[in-house]
Formats: sequence, C-alpha cells, structure tokens
Amino acid sequence: METIQATTYPIHFNEKAYSELAVLIEQNAYSSIFILVDDNTFECCYPRFIQNLETKTQIEVIQIDPGEVHKNIETCVGVWNVMTELGADRKSLLITLGGGVITDLGGFVASTFKRGIDFVNIPTTLLSIVDASVGGKTGIDLGVLKNQIGVFANPQMVLIDPEYLHTLSAREIRSGTAEIIKYGMTHDIYLFNEIKDNPEVNIIDLIHKSIAIKNEVVTEDPKEKGLRKVLNWGHTMGHGVESYFLENPNKEALTHGEAIAIGMVCEAFISAKTQGFPTKKLEEIKDAIIAIYGKVTIENSDIEHIMNLLKHDKKNEAGVVKFVLLKDYEDFVINAEASEQIIEESLNFYRQ
Repeated sequence: METIQATTYPIHFNEKAYSELAVLIEQNAYSSIFILVDDNTFECCYPRFIQNLETKTQIEVIQIDPGEVHKNIETCVGVWNVMTELGADRKSLLITLGGGVITDLGGFVASTFKRGIDFVNIPTTLLSIVDASVGGKTGIDLGVLKNQIGVFANPQMVLIDPEYLHTLSAREIRSGTAEIIKYGMTHDIYLFNEIKDNPEVNIIDLIHKSIAIKNEVVTEDPKEKGLRKVLNWGHTMGHGVESYFLENPNKEALTHGEAIAIGMVCEAFISAKTQGFPTKKLEEIKDAIIAIYGKVTIENSDIEHIMNLLKHDKKNEAGVVKFVLLKDYEDFVINAEASEQIIEESLNFYRQ
C-alpha cells in the first residue's frame, strides 16, 4: 500500500512504516519514548511492535485499563503523572499503540503535556485504522457524552500495520466495518456494495481507499467548519444510542460501530423523510445493517432518554440537533435539521 500524505504528516503502511518510524526517531533525537497501551494491546500487539522498533532511545511503557469507560480526564491525569515521574520532557515522544480510545486519549495527553509533545499513532483496531487515528482529532469523554473535551492536533506520523487486525474478535472487525460503510454511502458506493454483497470480503483490501477518502475530506476542512462534517454520517443518532447504552446499567454496552450502524439506519430514514432519499435504498440500508450487525433491542421507554442525549451532541448549534443526511448515495447535505417527531420516528423505524 502506498503512503498517503496528510497535510502535515504521512500515513505509512506495512513494513515501510517501521523503517520510517526509525528514521523519525533518529532525526528528531528524542530524549525518551513513551508507549501508551491498554491491557489488551500490551498482550496482543506490543510484542510485534517492539520487535520492529529500531532505536537505542530509552523506552517506557504506560499501560491503562481498556474500554470507552476509561476515556476520561482521570485516566489522562494518571498518564501525565506517570510521564512526569519518569522524567518526560518536551523532547519526549509518545507512541499510541491501540484502538480509538488509545489514539484519541493519547493524542490529547501528548498535545497538552508541557503544552504539546510529538506523538505517533499506531492504530491496532479496524475502527481506529480507518477513522480515529487519522485527521488530527484528539479527545476524551465527559461522563457518557462522547468526545466533549479535546483539541485538534496532528501526529508526526500514522503507522498502519494490518497484521494487528488478526488479534481482533469478529465483533471488533464488524465495529470498524461501520466506518467503511459510512465512506461508501457518502463518497464511494463501491465500498458499501463490496461489504453488502460479499460476506467473505477481505476487509484489509478496503482499508487504503477508506483512509484516502477520510484524508481527502480532512485535508480540505481540517477544523470541521464545513465539508468534514460529512464524516458524522450516522454519528448523531449513533452517539445518542451509544451513550444511552453506556450509561444504562440494564443495557449491554454497544461497540462504537454497532451504534453508528443503528445511526445510519435512523439517519437514512430521516433522509427519506426530509431529503427525498429513495425508499428502496432506505430498505436496502436497513436490511444490510441488520444482516451484518443483528438487531439491537431498543424499548419504547428508551427513546425519551436517547432524545435527551441528542441535545448534548457536540455538533449541535444553538441547541438545534444537526445531521448529515443523504439525498442519494454519494450526495449528502450537511447541517441538516429534522423535527423531534421525525427523529423519534426514525428510532421506531429501526425498532420495527
């Protein structure tokens, strides 16, 4: 896979990525290297990574608990304290080795420690490979409200090694696939069709095209003033559902991709109601999503709570919920609005 050049950093693939990382470390003469992992990536991914890391610079590993529930300021404080105790300075490098929680939180930790040190993202889940690690968004959750605190900060490099995907469960692969489906519906229908029509598709073959789409959008609109909002397709409704399932002790937490998949069904319904999105394609989306992800039980009593969480979505403006909606595949509208009634109907459409 060829290197993709983002605005200020390269995205390298496979073996070339490790050699380029070695060059980066040598050229910048870092005083120390900190590698941020969680329990899972330390066990499953760190051995492969450290085998491929060529450097004589001092290395320290910082290990945190896995999961979205730990993507918060308390975890950041713990990491900042450990870095301070171990003598990190402005010439230190932080390498994030993990999924979206690690790359989001690690980037935020690095970009705020001593007003900012260099960091490198090495995503190890499909979700973080095709989405979280690229684009310069860093951040943490505020309670159950996702990504409420953060900054835009670019890494020095993103290193993509698809071998890490072999450590993932089928559920985690499906989670990341939702973001590829998103790119397909908004930018290149080939991606959606490949996943929808071919259950045996090799998802690795779709990675490069997915990253290229995201990079193209982010390069044009790095601070999400306009076009970049298209990357939120499925995410307004999806984040509401994800947050509700995260905070409700009677619900099993959803993966990010599972929630976004529900969000795409709901937002396709809203698109059909408000933008003329074809009903036949709405049914196609619903059938494909349920075939891939199964059906999540959303009770009628859940809807009010999900609606309340939508009001806190970070994309809202003046208290109005904002959506990315589709007129057709590859034809989207940003900053679209919908009535509360239609939003509720979209959840009922999914439930039916």
